[in-house]
Amino acid sequence: MEKDKHDHSICGGENIEKVERLMDVMPVDEEVYELAELFKMLSDSTRVKILYSILDDEMCVCDIAELVGTSQSAVSHQLRVLKQARLVKYRRHGKTVMYSVSDEHVATILSMGMEHISE
Repeated sequence: MEKDKHDHSICGGENIEKVERLMDVMPVDEEVYELAELFKMLSDSTRVKILYSILDDEMCVCDIAELVGTSQSAVSHQLRVLKQARLVKYRRHGKTVMYSVSDEHVATILSMGMEHISE
């Protein structure tokens, strides 16, 4: 017979109060999904390099491609993905499109990630 996932007798029931308290602060499934999608965006090293290249100032695709070391086509594709994830914004400057990070949260996420791996 399969045990019920809420059968606390398996672990002695010592943490029932803690579990109940944490249930109130656990994010809802939609928020968890969106957070997982955000981290999925950061799972590609080219996308991370692109974000780093536009952290401090806006850049066009050709400059980003040179900095990142990949083709303009590949950069354009990744920028489209990053725009859909609301990590990147753009503005037109004549015929040129200039890209930058969408807000300061992007820099914070990258900074905290770098701090974490450097420990």
